[in-house]
Amino acid sequence: QVQLVESGGGLVQAGGSLRLSCAASGSIFSGNVMGWHRQAPGSKRDLVATITSRGNTYYTDSVKGRFTISRDNAKNTVYLQMSSLKPEDTAVYYCAVFRMIWTWGQGTQVTVSS
Repeated sequence: QVQLVESGGGLVQAGGSLRLSCAASGSIFSGNVMGWHRQAPGSKRDLVATITSRGNTYYTDSVKGRFTISRDNAKNTVYLQMSSLKPEDTAVYYCAVFRMIWTWGQGTQVTVSS
């Protein structure tokens, strides 16, 4: 059973920062690509960033230079450091693991006020 538990969401003013964390069960974390997606109201779920087990990263253009994804393989945890937040970053953020398909956690709300 996939277990992904996100934390760290909340309300922040534009220009502020938040760090999201995702604790994963060891059996799904090890060796797999981890990622963060987000879904704003009325929109589809979009990929934000990914990180391989070796630490190679990908970012969607809208967050490049502002967000940083990282992982601690010893703690089975993946992080998303978000800085210079904008109102358009407001969404539910989902941690995910890729094993032929993406599987998501329950999500954590991030709200950026203007």
